[in-house]
Amino acid sequence: MDSPSEILSLPSGPARVQWRRSARARRISLRIDPRGGAVVVTLPLRAGRRAGMALLMDHADWVAERLAALPGAVAFADGAVVPLEGRPHRIRHLPEGRGGAWLEGEAILVAGAPEFLARRVADFLRGEARRRISALVTAKAAAAGLKPRRISVKDTRSRWGSCTPDGSLGFSWRLVMAPGFVQDYVAAHEVAHLRHMNHGPRFWALVAELTPHTDAAIAWLRGQGAGLLRIG
Repeated sequence: MDSPSEILSLPSGPARVQWRRSARARRISLRIDPRGGAVVVTLPLRAGRRAGMALLMDHADWVAERLAALPGAVAFADGAVVPLEGRPHRIRHLPEGRGGAWLEGEAILVAGAPEFLARRVADFLRGEARRRISALVTAKAAAAGLKPRRISVKDTRSRWGSCTPDGSLGFSWRLVMAPGFVQDYVAAHEVAHLRHMNHGPRFWALVAELTPHTDAAIAWLRGQGAGLLRIG
């Protein structure tokens, strides 16, 4: 259960705080939501807000450091630069044009009225993610003798990919902004879960068969992944 976010004064300055209560939580925890630039305080059902505030104040310096380290937010707007497969592309608005959004060189061209620009850029990137990731998954699944039940693209906050027990694979559309080797690894990771629903040795052995990019991609996601959540 979530409550509306609020601005609280911490010793290090004001911060947006989101309170969440979880039946699964066993202890009070703090994390930074890169997408919204907020501190998320998760409380077990029996924990009070006062205890959450105490933890927040005790870790005020940690909160300030993490918030300061977040990349700047990038809105989908005319002239903004967003990555596509790790390469910068500038958004160019063509108010008199027709055809939605499309690639031309290192630019994403967007036609139509300005109020539709952000939505059309998002739709374009989602479509590119669906096309590119589906192709990777299909090829890797075939190489492993596997077949996903379904491939979907979502706007997830905490996972780049997922695999359900029925064999449905889901991916964050934001992966399309990451370099190709990162997409390759995440696709391989989720395909491997079609056979091994764990992270044991046989799972990682299959991932290694499907992609050579595991270490580099994990390092990139840890260092740069939060920036993707700040775009759009």
